[in-house]
Amino acid sequence: MQTQHFIRLCSLAPWRLCVRPCLAVLALVGAAIVGEIAWAADNELTPAEKDEGWVLLFNGTDLTGWKNNDDKPVLARIEDGGINPHGSGGYLLVYDKPFGDFVLTCDVKMDQPFCNSGIFVRNGDLEDPVQSSLEMQVVTDPAPDMHGFGSIYDLVAPSKNASHGAGNWDSIEIRCEGPYVTVTVNGAKVTSINCNEWTEPGKRPDGTATKFKKAIKDFPRKGHIGLQDHGYNVWFKNIKLREL
Repeated sequence: MQTQHFIRLCSLAPWRLCVRPCLAVLALVGAAIVGEIAWAADNELTPAEKDEGWVLLFNGTDLTGWKNNDDKPVLARIEDGGINPHGSGGYLLVYDKPFGDFVLTCDVKMDQPFCNSGIFVRNGDLEDPVQSSLEMQVVTDPAPDMHGFGSIYDLVAPSKNASHGAGNWDSIEIRCEGPYVTVTVNGAKVTSINCNEWTEPGKRPDGTATKFKKAIKDFPRKGHIGLQDHGYNVWFKNIKLREL
């Protein structure tokens, strides 16, 4: 019986030796195909993103499409695969084309030990961006308040500080659709606002004061996207947008 069992195993061994490597190769090929579909290098779009209508606002090599809000020569630097707007020459480095309803995604890294910057959306007046835009705050201060990371600056505090902190890349999504603006940080939805509810100049719906001179409901619903130079090094990469 032992001899017969050995012979049977030997007769099966070549088949097993052939099939198992083939299965392993097929698994590797399948994984490579899935990876190609789902993954892209920094500052590139995946095939799926292209099919969904996403566009790159930063190509990773130069500042095509970007300008200063004051039309001074652009002195922003490309470092670590991202745009560093510090020292660019203007208050905002803005993308030349205005957008209305859209989803914007990007990665941001703050300098250490302290950084203060922001992402401005729907900037309707390049000469006065503060009073004509909504700003998603980028700051190393850990407090989740109306001036904290992920806040809609001076309007709505985030539910939590979801940032990874200075020196690390954070993933950002800002969705603007009609009066609604939402902010997602590292996969967590942290801030939202319905601009139509903000009907009084200089006031929040609860009556507390803001710095804005006109009602938020009257802010532009279409405008430029801007990266703020607030005097600190900060880097933005993988800046992608899909119009709604």
